[in-house]
Amino acid sequence: MEPTEAVLAHRASWHYRGQVRPDFAQIPAEGQESVWDYPRPPRLEPERRRVEVRTPSGERIASSARAARVLETAGPPTVYLPPDDVEEALLETTRAMSLCEWKGLASPVCLEGPDRIDGIGWRYLDPFPEFIEIAGWYSFYPGIVVCTLGGERVRPQPGGYYGGWITNEIVGPVKGETGCEGL
Repeated sequence: MEPTEAVLAHRASWHYRGQVRPDFAQIPAEGQESVWDYPRPPRLEPERRRVEVRTPSGERIASSARAARVLETAGPPTVYLPPDDVEEALLETTRAMSLCEWKGLASPVCLEGPDRIDGIGWRYLDPFPEFIEIAGWYSFYPGIVVCTLGGERVRPQPGGYYGGWITNEIVGPVKGETGCEGL
């Protein structure tokens, strides 16, 4: 899939791109990362910590030491897991889609079974060329399922729409918090 002219125009409209941290951004302490130092366009890099994803009742959905994270200005990292590390029999990928101007069309993922939960995550089946490495990989909403990085419980990105993973080393404010609209 290739980005349209409208997508390219939206990409160009962003003011902050990770080169200069705005005055309102928190200063990271040693061992912390400011979301305002992340690049735009986003960067894909390995996630070095073990990733675990479980249902609210504790059933394992995924476990991976081969995950990747996407870093984008103003947002906490979004973590993607390869399909081989995911219990795909528990999941259904739906046909509804949403558009990310950087990665492409995302397909929502639901938890199947008697305790069905809609919208626990998403995946890009046919992403834009810059993110072909994560084609078919899964990401999950830590506000709906239990996600951990290296044993630390992940907190969800505020706002309900975004899927960033907040851990103790991430400082913001992050997109989705009050005052960060339209950045």
